[in-house]
Amino acid sequence: MKIKKDIQKLIDRVRLLFYKEKESYSLLYNLLGFIPNDIAPYRTAFTHSSQTSGNKKKFACNERLEFLGDAILGSVTADYLYNRFKKEREGFLSKSRSRLVCRESLNDIAIKIGLDNLIASSAIGNQHNSYIYGNAFEALIGAIYIDKGYSHCHKFLIERVFPTIPNIDVIIKADTNYKSRLIEWSQKKRCEVVFNLVGEEQRDNSSHFVSEVIIDGVLYGIGEGFSKRESQQHAAEEALKKIEGENS
Repeated sequence: MKIKKDIQKLIDRVRLLFYKEKESYSLLYNLLGFIPNDIAPYRTAFTHSSQTSGNKKKFACNERLEFLGDAILGSVTADYLYNRFKKEREGFLSKSRSRLVCRESLNDIAIKIGLDNLIASSAIGNQHNSYIYGNAFEALIGAIYIDKGYSHCHKFLIERVFPTIPNIDVIIKADTNYKSRLIEWSQKKRCEVVFNLVGEEQRDNSSHFVSEVIIDGVLYGIGEGFSKRESQQHAAEEALKKIEGENS
């Protein structure tokens, strides 16, 4: 099997020498492990909305591919977890999938495989918390689907992506849903927790949100993010740290 793979790699390398855009195809080959049929979807996948303008903006950036890739990623991840954890129940599998494909995890995966070096964006410096790389990773999955089909998406994720995550069990078992943890704590303590959206504005073609969390009428945390949910998570995280400090 290994000899067969080595021969295929050699054949692919020779084929790349005759491509017009051999540098671009070579970069993708090194990333994906196969030669794309059409390079266009990948260019779109690597193009953030900050690089496009006009009426065709939504078609020229990676947002539509991100939507497609998100669905495929969820399907493949479910298959991966189902076969890896054969004795676990549905609840564990659902939570594990959510943690594995959350924005933080996808951003880390994208950087680990070198996707951050391929993104075309003028907003990265100002949006370090907006998960541009993770969104592009989902768009990449969408591009693979458009170019090669579901089987290549599955193979890419199972054989090239998931094995590169050394702490995958830690990610699965980690509880980073700060809002959920705070609500569970408040129920045990019989406290009232209220999340308020206190700010929303446009920054570099993206929405920016600010949320606060009030516990029994007292401000406990303020969080910012590029979605309402993200800002609430950061506010809840700050509140939990304050609670821990009070109890230490």
